[in-house]
Amino acid sequence: MVRSAQRSASTRMVVERYTWLERVTHLVHLITMFVLLITGFKIYYGWEFLDFQTARSWHVIAVPFFLVANWILVPYNLFSCKEERCSVRDRIVHFKDSYIFGKDDAERLIDIIKNFFGKGRYPAFTIYDESKGHYVTKLHPVLKILIVIESIAIVIVAITGVVLYNLEWSPFGIPIASWILSVAWYFASFFNINALGLLRLLHLLAAYWFVFELVIHVGIIEFDPYVWKYHKAIFWSGKEDLSDTHYSEVITAKTKYLPTKERP
Repeated sequence: MVRSAQRSASTRMVVERYTWLERVTHLVHLITMFVLLITGFKIYYGWEFLDFQTARSWHVIAVPFFLVANWILVPYNLFSCKEERCSVRDRIVHFKDSYIFGKDDAERLIDIIKNFFGKGRYPAFTIYDESKGHYVTKLHPVLKILIVIESIAIVIVAITGVVLYNLEWSPFGIPIASWILSVAWYFASFFNINALGLLRLLHLLAAYWFVFELVIHVGIIEFDPYVWKYHKAIFWSGKEDLSDTHYSEVITAKTKYLPTKERP
């Protein structure tokens, strides 16, 4: 996606990091995830701050918004573009470079670990190609790993949630809940539990994964004054000033990368 850039006399380079739809998608995902986690744990553990029916109602209401954000808006944001070169191959390459953990990400992750032990600089995880006018990558390498596991967890909570919501759920006469239970019975036999117990366990484990991911994503990776600019970008402005070289590098026609600062 083409990212508009602007420069001033102070050599600031401000680019669009997130579109308005990307920011809305992230906000919907965040709010609905909190609603699902809080009401889900209340339903499972019987917390007393809400009655069961209220918690279940809020849980059910949040589900379609959560799935629309992740299964419709996220793919749309990933594969839509305004560039002149907007072929399917270009979008696949963009998706792979931007969101799939690869060799360059592994090298950056190794450098991050070395930096933790005082060896070398903290590498940039935001790389912008000025000549092409778009990001090469804008995610911390750990987040690229978390995204893959999160996608799997979303599928798990959706499939298991169907049965937990209604054991006989059959939209348009299609016995989806029965099919899920049949598959679950096969795997449940290996663990000496029943199918419903297995589905409930998988649903709970996926919920705990979201809690773990939230701690890593916000509590560790982003709990750093130098990345607060990304919070501002995703929740409000959508813009990033690349002249702030903490964790960001710019590919230019004259030099491959702008130098990054040492992490204190």
